[in-house]
Amino acid sequence: MVRFDPRGKANRALLVGVPEYDFKQPEHPFGVPGDLPAVEHNLAGLERALRAGGFFTRDGITVARPRTVDEFDRHLDTAVEEADGLLLLYFSGHGAVPSTGDELWMLMRRATIVPGTESVFRGAVPWKSVLTVLSRARAEQVVVILDCCYAGNASAAWDALGAAQRQRTSLLMGVQANNRVDAGDGDTPTPFTGRLVRFLHDGLPGHGGEVGFGDLADGLRAHMSAHHVTLREPPEPWEPQSRAATSGADVLLAVPPARSPQAPPPRPPAEPSVAGGRRTSAQSAGAPGGARAPGGRGPGRRGDGRGRLGSVPLTGRRLAVALGVPVALAGLVVTGLTVLDEGDRAACRPPLELRLLTDPDLEPTLRKAADTYLASDANRTGDGCRRSGITVYSAGAAATAAAFQHQSDPWQRPTGDEDNPQRDIGPQPDIWIPASFASVNRARPSSAERAYATLEADPEPFAYSPVVLAVPQKPGARADDRVGSLAALTQALRKRETGAEVRRTDPENTDAGLLATMGLYGPGAPDPAGAEREVAQAGPPSRTGADLLCTLPDDDAADERTTALVPEFLLKTAVGCDSTTRARRIAEYPVDVPGLTPTFVRVRWLSADRDRTERDNAVEGFRTWLTGRDAAGKDAAGKTGAKPAASGSAAPGGLAVLGQDGFRSATGGHRLLGTGDFGALADPGQLTDTVVPSEMTKVLKGYRDANGPGRVLFLLDSSGSMGSLWEGPGGAPGIIGQSLAGLGDRDEYGVWGVASEPGSPRAYGELLAFGRHPRKEAQAAIGASAQVKDLEADPYRALAAALEFMGQRGTDDHRPQLIVYLTDDEDNGRLTEGNRLADLLGSAQLKRTPVVMASLDSGGCDKGRPDAVLSEASGGRCLDTKSDLVARLRDEVARTGTGE
Repeated sequence: MVRFDPRGKANRALLVGVPEYDFKQPEHPFGVPGDLPAVEHNLAGLERALRAGGFFTRDGITVARPRTVDEFDRHLDTAVEEADGLLLLYFSGHGAVPSTGDELWMLMRRATIVPGTESVFRGAVPWKSVLTVLSRARAEQVVVILDCCYAGNASAAWDALGAAQRQRTSLLMGVQANNRVDAGDGDTPTPFTGRLVRFLHDGLPGHGGEVGFGDLADGLRAHMSAHHVTLREPPEPWEPQSRAATSGADVLLAVPPARSPQAPPPRPPAEPSVAGGRRTSAQSAGAPGGARAPGGRGPGRRGDGRGRLGSVPLTGRRLAVALGVPVALAGLVVTGLTVLDEGDRAACRPPLELRLLTDPDLEPTLRKAADTYLASDANRTGDGCRRSGITVYSAGAAATAAAFQHQSDPWQRPTGDEDNPQRDIGPQPDIWIPASFASVNRARPSSAERAYATLEADPEPFAYSPVVLAVPQKPGARADDRVGSLAALTQALRKRETGAEVRRTDPENTDAGLLATMGLYGPGAPDPAGAEREVAQAGPPSRTGADLLCTLPDDDAADERTTALVPEFLLKTAVGCDSTTRARRIAEYPVDVPGLTPTFVRVRWLSADRDRTERDNAVEGFRTWLTGRDAAGKDAAGKTGAKPAASGSAAPGGLAVLGQDGFRSATGGHRLLGTGDFGALADPGQLTDTVVPSEMTKVLKGYRDANGPGRVLFLLDSSGSMGSLWEGPGGAPGIIGQSLAGLGDRDEYGVWGVASEPGSPRAYGELLAFGRHPRKEAQAAIGASAQVKDLEADPYRALAAALEFMGQRGTDDHRPQLIVYLTDDEDNGRLTEGNRLADLLGSAQLKRTPVVMASLDSGGCDKGRPDAVLSEASGGRCLDTKSDLVARLRDEVARTGTGE
């Protein structure tokens, strides 16, 4: 595995701990349960271990005990600005989640908890905001370590990061989601950080002298689950969680020095022995949340004011009732150390990590399934050790199929930035689950091409979800009104609702979007351009079905009249926006639009045989649990073929998770695997699930070429403030160079540099003349001519000129056009002064050339910012560094161009 080595770089570590709190129960009714004296030992031990590890200088480590959110923010901003190599953030203190959700909050010293229907955490930092700030760091790799109750709840926000941020951000969480933990006795570090410090200082058994993120996470998970339990009732094995950076590169965190026999490191506290996830013997100190030893409650703790709540231990539920705090908040971080005799069991081996690549529409459900499997008995050995871990990630469906078909060599052995699936899609997967069975054949290379990856697909899909019209619910709808051809259903829709619109997602990004497009184009795709004009879409199509459903509430009128072609299961899962204005939707079933048929594919890579047997066993274990069948298609009884669950009955294993999310059986009458009313018909009748792979390829080409070659004008902010954002493939010229991959020899494009002398008649200079160009020649020309100038940019004049320039070229055809402005937003004041922005918005609405505002500021696309307002007015899209700006900009350009 490639490993990022931070030696010789400007590395920064910010160690944040909150050992004391100003407002504590019972003296303060809205206070936290108590102080956390063990945190002080955490900070001291971790600082020593990092300094000894060789990557951080004394000045490179900051230890902070922030009283307020503002103080925390200042420390974080400084670390983000100073780190160029590795940025490490550590937090230990009280963690909290609201009663209405799973968002993690980190409580600073002056924090209070105001209970209610939706609890308020005053003086606390929302984890999502921390990720947002980290996303603008220049550091090559970011590592976050959380030691607090509910640390595992941080995974949801990491999962929602853009692909670019996930590629360089690794997250280590001290415990699984929705669990509270033992916080130590005040004389030693907390159990998790105590073991973390030991591994960093001494190294990992059997792993040589270097400590990488992946091995560290595996070692902590194996050790903690073998020796500790959480404070949940009943107790669960204490299982730290991790999210490794999706680039596939491990991160080196320490190279421990040789240990001196005369000066051994301090030992962590003695640890409990666990069998089958339960304590075997105990002398337990009472703690809020009530971790109980077998046979009864342990003795109460002394009320000495150091993280104790007095001599009467309360369970989490009793504490919640007593204080009026939601149960989810009780015992945010729990004090009290359980000291047990060391058992005879050997520590578990770190589990093998599998990588699972899937379609963006399927990612949330498969992530949930993987998390369920990892915690299940099916993933345990007879000794209770975990067999495997699974990293779930997604990439555009068309790009994934193309990478398997033509790019397996550079995917396995990247040779540069020009052609690198590891950068664009993610690491080499062990498992691929496309949303359509037909995509497997689309992804197979021709016999003439040498393949470095072999796709071993199951003989049939393991689940099904029809692509439906998600229609705003109308009173008295009958089942026979809801099934028919797509043309008939849309015609009836437009009769019922004046101005009714039909939208679908991006056919490049999801199989569902491509299958919907096949239905819209009709057999043989005779007129893609005409069909595209019938699809009402302001700006580019949404990337996923969930995105599409949740963009509609922005406009009440559009919400009521718009129908979305999306997978049926999203009517059950894509409900995060229901609390806004979204109308409730029901499914109508076009019988001529193919449905989703998720399929399990084992991916084998050439010359990757070192751990083949172990990896095969791990894949097979997950396959059998998820699909209910082995690789030969046989179920547990040895019968071939999927066994459909009866309507309303509980499906086994992974199919139960799919049932909860609204999926159907893969065979028979496609019965629902779960229960619940989410606008779906229990039996819509016979629907098509036949897809010809060549037809998918033809429709995708028709979509790309619907209106002929495209025109793209790039505007590159070349003002002095861009100097730090200029060099390398990730610099501004490099980003534009990468986006040219979506353009072909028939497309026309040019590049302007935006910077000018005061009073200059033009606000830009021509870096690449507008016209047709071979891509490599264009990239070389941009690299040679693009220079930062010690001048200011005038985005108003440059964008006004660009709208006029493109308006003159689109008067006599329907060719797609696009303006891209790549900027750091430092000169946006010149865009908003006077009535300039209003004038520009009027011109954008009149010219109707979409403008993509690509901001290198993480907040550039926040609601109301000029970039967001202008892109929306023009029908374009706003991109900033909170999402994967580079990949998404390539996607936007590719939609306009013909590609190659």
